[in-house]
Amino acid sequence: MVHKTIEKSYRPNLVEVKRYLEKWQTLENYRLQEDALNKLFVELCPKNDNISDILLKVAALNDFYSTNIFSVFSVAQRIIELDVDKRLDEEDVNLVNEIQKVIISDKEKHFYSFASKYCSHHRPESYPIYDSYVDQVLRYFRNRDKFYKFKNGDLKEYSVFKRVLAEFQKFYDLQQFSLKEIDRYLWLFGKEYFPKKYK
Repeated sequence: MVHKTIEKSYRPNLVEVKRYLEKWQTLENYRLQEDALNKLFVELCPKNDNISDILLKVAALNDFYSTNIFSVFSVAQRIIELDVDKRLDEEDVNLVNEIQKVIISDKEKHFYSFASKYCSHHRPESYPIYDSYVDQVLRYFRNRDKFYKFKNGDLKEYSVFKRVLAEFQKFYDLQQFSLKEIDRYLWLFGKEYFPKKYK
C-alpha cells in the first residue's frame, strides 16, 4: 500500500533526481556501508577466483543488505563455479540470472536481488540493483505515465529490468545520470512512498 500520496503532477526530472541523490549523501549509515563494500569489492577482493574472498563478499553483502541468504557457503560456491570475472568484464547481463540460482539441500533457491547487488558492486555502471522498492516505483510510473510496456514479472528477468531502467531514463530525459544514480533515486523514492509493512 502507498503510505504517502504521490502528487498527480509529480514527474521524475533532473531537479528531483539531484535532490534524492543529495539526500542519499546525507544518509551516513548507507553511505559508509557502500564505502566499506567498495573497499572490499574493488580494493581488497576484486577477483572471484578464491572461495575465501567470495565468502567475505557474500557475507558482507548479506549482512548490510539483509538479503536473507541462509547458506552463504552455497552461494559462494555457485559464484566460483561460474567463473564470473571474464563475464563481469564483458558486462554479461545473463550472469545475474545465473548467480541467483543456488541449490541448497537439493532445492533450487533464487537470490535475484542479491545477485544484482553482487554484480553491481563489481561493476556499478553496468549492473543496476534490482530491489523491491525499485520494482514498485517502475510499475507505478508504468501504470501512470506508460513510459514503457512490460509485465510485472518481467522485472525478474535481469536483461529486461536493465532495459526498463534505460527506457525510464530516456522517457523522463534523465540521460545525464548513470543507471546507478537512477537506481539510487528510484530506491529512495520507493522507500519514501512504498514503505514495507512489518508485522
